[in-house]
Amino acid sequence: MVDHGRSNPGKPILYVLDTNVLIHDPNALLNFQEHHVVIPMTVLEELDKLKTGKHSVAAECRQAIRLIDQVLGGASPEEVESGVPISRGKNAPKGSLSILMNKRAEPITWLPEDLNDNKIINQLVDLRSRHPGTDVVLVTKDINMRLKARACGIFAEDYHTDQLVDDVALLSRGYHTLTGSFWDRVSKVETRQGHGRTWHMVPRSSELPAVHVNEFIIDEQGFVGWVKEVNEREMTLLDMHQEPLLHQEAWGLKPRDIYQSLALYALLDPDIHLVNLSGAAGSGKTILALAAAIEQTMVSKRYRRIIATRSVQGLDEDIGFLPGTEAEKMEPWLGAITDNLEALHSDDESTHGSVDYILQKVPLQFKSLNYIRGRSFQQSLILIDECQNLTPHQMKTIITRAGSGSKVVCLGNLAQIDTPYLSATSSGLTYLTERFKDFPHGVHITLQGVPRSVLAEYAEAHM
Repeated sequence: MVDHGRSNPGKPILYVLDTNVLIHDPNALLNFQEHHVVIPMTVLEELDKLKTGKHSVAAECRQAIRLIDQVLGGASPEEVESGVPISRGKNAPKGSLSILMNKRAEPITWLPEDLNDNKIINQLVDLRSRHPGTDVVLVTKDINMRLKARACGIFAEDYHTDQLVDDVALLSRGYHTLTGSFWDRVSKVETRQGHGRTWHMVPRSSELPAVHVNEFIIDEQGFVGWVKEVNEREMTLLDMHQEPLLHQEAWGLKPRDIYQSLALYALLDPDIHLVNLSGAAGSGKTILALAAAIEQTMVSKRYRRIIATRSVQGLDEDIGFLPGTEAEKMEPWLGAITDNLEALHSDDESTHGSVDYILQKVPLQFKSLNYIRGRSFQQSLILIDECQNLTPHQMKTIITRAGSGSKVVCLGNLAQIDTPYLSATSSGLTYLTERFKDFPHGVHITLQGVPRSVLAEYAEAHM
C-alpha cells in the first residue's frame, strides 16, 4: 500500500474494504500487514445477499465470510467493534480486524444514502471526524466510488496486492524477435545433438534479450530457438527448424505464421501442461486450440475429453433461466467454439452436417464455470475462453482443477475486458502470464495479426 501523506507516520492505517475487494480476493483482509482492517456492516450485508446466488461470485462471498468468521472467532461484541488480532498460522498475530457498525448519533450525510456506496462513504467521514488523528483509507475496485470518497475528503485506493505488473506493455509475449541474425550476437556456442534434436548452449550477454524458460527467440534469418534452461551465465536453446513448424497440421488446420506455429507446437507437446494464448480478436486463438484439442482426443487419444468453458459477464445470472441441460444452456455462450468448428470444416460437402457429426463423436463437454469448482478433471484438455474477464483468484480456482494427465489452455484478449472491476493490469490473464513465466511445463504466446479477414484486420488497426 502507498503512503498517503499520512498525518501520523509509523502509526497503523485503518483500511476499510469494499465488497468488490473481497469478491476479487476473498483472502484480502490478510494482506494489510500490521494495519487495521475494517469491514463495514453494509459490506457484510452485501456479501450475505450474494453468497447464495447462481452467479460466479457466490463462492468468493462464502469464502470471504468464512475467513471473517475464522478471524473474529469467539470475540466479544466490544472486541469485534474495537479490533481482533489477525492470526496467520504459526506466526504471531499481525494487524487487526473489526466490523464498522451502522450507529451514528447524529449521522453525517454528505451523500444521499440511497446507495450502499454512499452509506459507506458517509460512515467513513463520520469515523474520521470522531478520530481526527487516524488515517482512514477506503480500498475499492470501483473507480467511481474512489472518486466520490476523495471528493468527500477520504483517501481511496485500488486493491493492488495481486497486481504483478503496472503496465501490460511490459508483459512477456512469449518470444523475442531479433533483427538480422541471432548468431551475430553470440560470442561462442556449444552444440550437442541427441534423439534427433539440436541443443545450443550460449552465454548470456547484453546483446541478447533477457529470457525466461519456454520463451522463444526468432531472428530474420529463419532461426527459432526455444529456451529450455536459463541461469545467470548461459541459456540452453532447442533449435526449432522453421519449415517443419510452418508445415504442422492439426485436424486439417495449418498455422498461417510463425507465431501460430509456435502456439500449435506447444498445444501438441505432451510435456507442456499449460498453454496461455493471448492476442487480438481473430488472431486464431480459439481455432488453433480447438483443432489441437480434437486432434489429441480423436486421433492420438492423448486426452479422454475436452472441457470447454468461458467467462462471460452475466453468464452465471442468465444460465439458470435458459431451458435444457447444462450443455444446452452453455451452447449459446460458447458460440465461438461452434463457429470455429464450422471454420475447420468449411470445405466439407455439408458443413452443418460435419459440425453435428463432430459434436456427436468428439467428447466435447460445455461446462459453466460454476460447475468446474470443486471438480477434478483427469486426462482432459480444459479449454478456457475469455480469460481476461477472470480475477486472479478465479483463475487459480480453475487452474487447480486440472488432474493427472490433463492440460489447460487459456485464451484471452486484454483489450476486451467486460468485467466492471477488472483492468488489463489486474486481470487474471495478466496474473497467470506473469506468475507462470518460469514454469518449465508452461508456454505463453501472444499471437500477431488478424488473419480472420481484411476487414477485421483494418478494423483492429484503425478503430
